Amino acid sequence: TYGDRSHGEKPDYVTELVEILRKTFKRGGNVVIPSFAVGRTQELLYFIREIKEKNLLSDFPNFDVYVDSPLAIEATSVFTKNERDCFDKEAMELVDQGINPLVFPGLRLSVTSDDSKLINFDSRPKVIISASGMCEAGRIRHHLKHNLWRKECTILFVGYQAVGTLGRKLIEGVPSVKLFGETIEVCAKIETLKGISGHADMKGLLSWLGGFETKLSHVFVVHGEDTVTDEFAKTIEEQFGCQAFAPYSGGCVDLVTNEVLTAGARVP
Repeated sequence: TYGDRSHGEKPDYVTELVEILRKTFKRGGNVVIPSFAVGRTQELLYFIREIKEKNLLSDFPNFDVYVDSPLAIEATSVFTKNERDCFDKEAMELVDQGINPLVFPGLRLSVTSDDSKLINFDSRPKVIISASGMCEAGRIRHHLKHNLWRKECTILFVGYQAVGTLGRKLIEGVPSVKLFGETIEVCAKIETLKGISGHADMKGLLSWLGGFETKLSHVFVVHGEDTVTDEFAKTIEEQFGCQAFAPYSGGCVDLVTNEVLTAGARVP
């Protein structure tokens, strides 16, 4: 996914998040976060717990955070039940102090569809974390319908948005979108937390490839946009001296002879 770029230095996510929350709450709006249910949602809860614990948003100390995704709620439960396997050293230090790193005052869990609907009847500024992460399905689309047209609100993206998805269109600045048959004007502020993706960047991918004890004979580059995968395949060939191929739909390779029989249909 990030075979053509570097994430750069790890950003201070907590500081960035505090600033986004403060500006949005001062406008009287909601911060709506399309989030992947497993992993990303738990990271956000970890950051928000720190914000609450250290009172980093002192002008809005009691803001509510709604997790509106049954899968994300269940996944969070799995994380906390398997903390020794799921948490890093920093998180385990909190656990050893008797602190649950994913729970804090003001955390609300919306399980049923009725719970979800009630969120947008609450006029107080709040955080809404909902799935899906690219806005293609799920409850997040309802929250976008209720908040996209409000200039006081913020839609905060915290992960990669694939080409053609609603999330990507919003990041690229479309003036309006269609949700549930209704055209919604995009007036909310669109923000992103850069570098928070779970995918490795170019340096990380090359480092991983360099870890094999046996010499690479062929590398297939998948899971990325066409131009990115093609470019990364060239980078691999230059760095490791092995064949690298970014297959398109229908691409065919003979694994015995290590021969590319067809590149596939080059349709973007």
